[in-house]
Amino acid sequence: MPEGSRTRAIFSLVRNLFLALILYISIYATIQLAQDPLAREKARQKVTLLADAGSVKQTTAGAVQIKVASTSRTVTLNPHANVFNRPSSAVVPRDDFFGTRPHVDTEADIQMIVEECRGSYDGLEKMRDVFGCLEFLSKKEERYYVLPEQVDRASEQNPRKAEYLDADGHGNTLKHYVSPGDAKPPSKSNTGTCSGPIIPYHVYWAGPATWRLEVFVKSYFYTQNIPCSRLWLWADTDRAPDAVERMLTKDPLFARFLPLVERGDIKVLPWKFPTRMPLPKEFDNTDGVGYYKTKGKPNARGEMAIADGLIEDHHGQQWVTLTPKQMTFFPQAISDTVRFIILHQHGGVYLDMDALMLRDLRPLLIPQKHAFAERWGAHNNPGEYNTAIMSLTANSSLSSYLLRGGVRMGLNFHPRVMGRMIWKEGRDLEFPMLETAAFDPIWTEFNWDREGRCTVPCLRDYSAVFKGKLNALKDEWESFDGPQLARLDFNTTSEQHQLQSAKFKRSVQPALDSEHVSVTPMSGPMDSFTTTNSETTALRNAGAILPYRIEQDKFPPNNRTLENFFRGAWTYHIHNQWLKEPEPNSWLHVLQSAHDGFFDGSRVNPYGEKWTGPGVQGYNLWSDMV
Repeated sequence: MPEGSRTRAIFSLVRNLFLALILYISIYATIQLAQDPLAREKARQKVTLLADAGSVKQTTAGAVQIKVASTSRTVTLNPHANVFNRPSSAVVPRDDFFGTRPHVDTEADIQMIVEECRGSYDGLEKMRDVFGCLEFLSKKEERYYVLPEQVDRASEQNPRKAEYLDADGHGNTLKHYVSPGDAKPPSKSNTGTCSGPIIPYHVYWAGPATWRLEVFVKSYFYTQNIPCSRLWLWADTDRAPDAVERMLTKDPLFARFLPLVERGDIKVLPWKFPTRMPLPKEFDNTDGVGYYKTKGKPNARGEMAIADGLIEDHHGQQWVTLTPKQMTFFPQAISDTVRFIILHQHGGVYLDMDALMLRDLRPLLIPQKHAFAERWGAHNNPGEYNTAIMSLTANSSLSSYLLRGGVRMGLNFHPRVMGRMIWKEGRDLEFPMLETAAFDPIWTEFNWDREGRCTVPCLRDYSAVFKGKLNALKDEWESFDGPQLARLDFNTTSEQHQLQSAKFKRSVQPALDSEHVSVTPMSGPMDSFTTTNSETTALRNAGAILPYRIEQDKFPPNNRTLENFFRGAWTYHIHNQWLKEPEPNSWLHVLQSAHDGFFDGSRVNPYGEKWTGPGVQGYNLWSDMV
């Protein structure tokens, strides 16, 4: 070998070793941050250090103004109608409306759901009848939920052959899963044990945590089978190399979830575009497109190019490869791509951050064939997919095909582009398409494509769930024909009775040890803050909280409850609207109140379960809407 070539080879080797060392150090540091209590405590301190003193002033109009600490803003309260004395509802909700959670081995018949809500493959006779689909999903579980024979149940399978990396919670080393009778429920310090595979739920995020991340995470814990699920939050380290560190040590909003990181429920993982991804050897990954008639010549590592973006090493292992020029950094394009790569590598389910979970997804995820996505609105082409919620088996023939397809189309993973590819190449029947009722129940209504009755509630645009003012929504109950909920009486003169009559825990009990008013501001589209019992007492003593008068309330309590919020749907998709926040007593505020009551122990979730985990701070209050 010439001297110059040898020198370059040595230099390349040293450089690669140095880069590998940097990568190892960064990964090690990330793991330490996730495990180091001191680092997490610093993040918690960030929240408390934001607090500062405020002041209360009377206005000539009879309202009061409170100066929010560390900001130039003031909060104006109507003493007779504000977040501190407003009842959470005008009715007594039935929180446990789903009844007992499905058995851990319950499987959904995905094909039956598709056919009942779509009709025939060619005719699509039921596709636009969203109300009918929700009626089927909410009232006919006994038809599409099945408990397999004992030997065929997921809990009876061998964890060592599981699809997921840590399906048994022990690195897939157990010989069998814990039996349902021996499974332990979650506690403050432990996630509990699962009788069957633990399924990863994936979500991608870039930037600091916001209300949108908070409501997503809380909807997950409010509805899912916690011992049998793990939330993998992928933080974009291509855009911000310290994204994981910031979230775990410097993010004041995400700090409220650090106890759940410690307990093992949430993994905060670095997302970085991989340069290569393996394809499973047991499948024929040839898709007939872009393959070379003659393999390329081996490089120094014995690798040969066999197709566009595909190489084969000297062991016969095929790899999908990405070059720096291919990697896109447009936010939406990244998000479209991330889900296909993550699900190919890890399996499970991917959800967009603006999808709110309403129901346990596990029955959809444990069948042996659990691949699915959803339809793009009411478009009738078999390739009109939407992948906001999507499930794939890891390292499967289908996941490999989808990954390879997106790469050979120039890293274009837009769902409608991918869907056209799947359909034209005859593989759409392998990838069931659920109708919008399952995950996005107002999309068809929003596009004016609905046939039959409107949904319950009848909402016609995506901003409606944020609105809480009196008469802001028209005809939202036009399709409701169920029993009326008992209404609460607000005519009593006892303020304490008014607050407690909704049976929701309120922070209004006296704490006379402090007259200090202190709020914790949080950065975001609008300033927000939180208060303590002592601060609420100080506000009361300052005349900021007086007996509630419903006639003075811009956001009066109403009869909205989660029991009647698109019942039967597994998720509700907000569709971006990143700068919006829910008004008091809007549908999303009803969701927030249910979450707060669940995490503070005063309410149960839809399956009648109490929260037994570590304390989770409630939602902040928005200064524009108190």
